[in-house]
Amino acid sequence: MKKSTFIGTVAAATLAAGFAAAGTLDEVKAKGFLQCGVTTGLVGFAAADANGNWDGFDVAVCRAVAAAVLGDPQAVKFTPTTGKTRFTALASGEIDLLARNTTWTFSRDVDLKFTFVGVNYYDGQGFMVPKALGVSSAKDLDTATVCIQTGTTTELNLADFFRSNNISYEPVPIETNAEAQAQYLAGACDVYTTDASGLAATRATFENPGDHVVLPEIISKEPLGPLVRHGDDQWADIARWTLNALITAEELGITSANIKEAAMSAGDNPEINRLLGTEGNLGEMLGLSADWAKNAIAAGGNYGEIFERNIGEKTAIGISRGLNAQWTNGGLLYSPPFR
Repeated sequence: MKKSTFIGTVAAATLAAGFAAAGTLDEVKAKGFLQCGVTTGLVGFAAADANGNWDGFDVAVCRAVAAAVLGDPQAVKFTPTTGKTRFTALASGEIDLLARNTTWTFSRDVDLKFTFVGVNYYDGQGFMVPKALGVSSAKDLDTATVCIQTGTTTELNLADFFRSNNISYEPVPIETNAEAQAQYLAGACDVYTTDASGLAATRATFENPGDHVVLPEIISKEPLGPLVRHGDDQWADIARWTLNALITAEELGITSANIKEAAMSAGDNPEINRLLGTEGNLGEMLGLSADWAKNAIAAGGNYGEIFERNIGEKTAIGISRGLNAQWTNGGLLYSPPFR
């Protein structure tokens, strides 16, 4: 589907919904759960087990927001979405929050009327090929068949990259990561391209991951983050500052192991006290309880704990922190202050 048609469709849905999103906090409290949009399944980021229990890096954001608002990280219902359906689901009010490896772009922010509340993963688009193909650079992929998810920035970046390098390709359109994986392993395409994190997650599920290589080129900036509808600043603030709380907790050394102790005894660090609600009235400003951030952090740990548990170097996915390290460690993670 062409980008202009897709954007027009979602924009129309957004306008049709108007700004009825105002009051999302009250709606979530009234129904007693958060409806969160996630991917249809990407190991490490958002995937359901055999019993239908969801887990992953993006899922943790949903659970943290539910804990902040409702005091219960399990008070979440998940809606699987594709690259095509995710924006309509959010614009129509089917979901309250979208936490699905979605790139923050100008048109999505401005034209589609969404509010990105921050970046929870700094990424870039890459390419994966079978080692047997003998390719060492994406610039050697002239005339290759490429599995590509429709309705994504990936689709546009791919076209730009091949055109700028004066090479051609044949797209093999797919809608979900599971479909891409099946097509790629079946040989229906020579290459699978998506965010590098997605390639690492997909490759980790292969029977023989060593038979596949991720090429060195990263061809785009993909700041991935959760988003909500325009028109409800209070709800956007809650989602934004919940994410910031997870990031700040890591910076300040607050973990799932020590958070109860830190909250019970006011320490010498005023920002920790404000973050955990033992000082000041930040929760009241958001329309939440004083311990909203404490609950969010306790749900799954701080940002670093969530990263390492789901996608870090000790997992099968094996991603290093890189750009997603704290600013104090050479990364891009930097939260505004809690004061």
